[in-house]
Amino acid sequence: MNTVKDPKYMNPYLAGVLLGLVVLAANFVSGRGLGASGAIKSAIVAGVETIAPKHAEASSFYNNFSKAHDGKPMHSWLVYQMLGVIVGGFLSGVFSHRLTWKVEHNPKIQSRTRLIFALGGGILFGLGSQLGRGCTSGSALSGMAVLSLGGFISMAAIFGTAFMLAYFFRKLWI
Repeated sequence: MNTVKDPKYMNPYLAGVLLGLVVLAANFVSGRGLGASGAIKSAIVAGVETIAPKHAEASSFYNNFSKAHDGKPMHSWLVYQMLGVIVGGFLSGVFSHRLTWKVEHNPKIQSRTRLIFALGGGILFGLGSQLGRGCTSGSALSGMAVLSLGGFISMAAIFGTAFMLAYFFRKLWI
């Protein structure tokens, strides 16, 4: 008889409290909140500097960003934070036996469709994070941690938009 155990997940309330403590600790230790978009921006700037150094040198955006990071954008602490998130997520999947190559989606669609929409959503979210001057973690979580009105507005806009659009995209995952 083959018995499959349900995967164990952390209590969401405990996870929320721990996330809040991490955000507060980041503010205390570094003087700023968390954010993934800063790490992505560092990777893009480093990539452009490597692939097209003349373009990066001629662009005030790339120049200013690189100078702000002592000419080494990949040495930003946000890059190490994101690497820790990726490695931590991978190890969590390994230790809890949830790591698979399966793409979860509605049986009525193909894995390819699910992946295309996930990539498209990620690109749109990345562009939005640049327009909004921060991603969910940077703008909403870190903003709310310091009681910023903008942080509360960001969180309401993120969840409100997700709630309104979920009906139209629900077939991609349920």
